[in-house]
Amino acid sequence: MAWNLSGEWRETCSCNMHCPCWLGVKELMVMDQGYCGSTNLLRIREGSSDGIDLSGLALIVAVLWPGPTLFDGNGTGRLYIDEAADAAQRRELDAIFQGRRGGPMEILASLTPTWLPTETARIEIDEENGTVNAAVHPFGQIRSQRLQDEAGRPMTIQNVGFTIALQFDDQTGELAPSEGSQWADPQMPHAWKSNSGTIGRFTWQGN
Repeated sequence: MAWNLSGEWRETCSCNMHCPCWLGVKELMVMDQGYCGSTNLLRIREGSSDGIDLSGLALIVAVLWPGPTLFDGNGTGRLYIDEAADAAQRRELDAIFQGRRGGPMEILASLTPTWLPTETARIEIDEENGTVNAAVHPFGQIRSQRLQDEAGRPMTIQNVGFTIALQFDDQTGELAPSEGSQWADPQMPHAWKSNSGTIGRFTWQGN
């Protein structure tokens, strides 16, 4: 039942400044809203699990942690898998991204004891000049804008807690503010808006 995935992760969260949890330093991981609402767009470039092709699929991982720090755990999460996936693909993605098949998602799953039943959703993604807009019907909108310096180079974080733990390629994440993102699932504890964001590319495998 081996699996492997490569693709792009676009994280957004409710912190006003760049999310301190990325640093991986417990004393600094205080949520500036008193909670963390995190909505993550995963676009799989290539991948398979137990012989099932997962290439080209998209999904959302949304988690609400009540705070005041990420290490307090007690998160409530849900996966929203694009309607283009068939039943077998949804089954494999569900197991991988809830951390039941090992790999980096096992870390987030350890902080998220409650998983709501996975939803199938229509995910529409537009990308232009480094900005991605993803409409996830009927739950919300993700806006992720790559932050660049005056020379057009991406602003990055490297070799910090989460870029290592999530096994981002080159242990590097790009800063990507997410103002305009919002999420509202009536079965989640409450809705949230996002301001902070990070982009990472990943190459994962597990059993």
